[in-house]
Amino acid sequence: MADLRGKGYRPVGSALLLASGRPLPKLETILASHALIHTADGEHFRQALAISCQAMGLPLTRITERELPQRAEATLKQPAARLQADVGRLGRGLGPRWTQDQKLAALAAWVVLA
Repeated sequence: MADLRGKGYRPVGSALLLASGRPLPKLETILASHALIHTADGEHFRQALAISCQAMGLPLTRITERELPQRAEATLKQPAARLQADVGRLGRGLGPRWTQDQKLAALAAWVVLA
């Protein structure tokens, strides 16, 4: 946050994309499953980001990936397909590796800024 402010930016909010899955089972069950370990790692990372945003006083908007297109459509008053195409074009100038994760993050940021 200090680096961003030092460069003249004023952070106004953040977005956290949530999985649409079910709650994690008990620790013993997680540790017995390689796939669940990765799922739990992602949840741990999301919790750390949420706590960090709160500590910095940065408003956090939580959006599930499943609801993002509809939320973007309602917030930005544009069809979801058009918004997704616009976000896809944003990455062209950045070069390769403009993956679905980056596209979803950009769309979530757009919703927060709106």
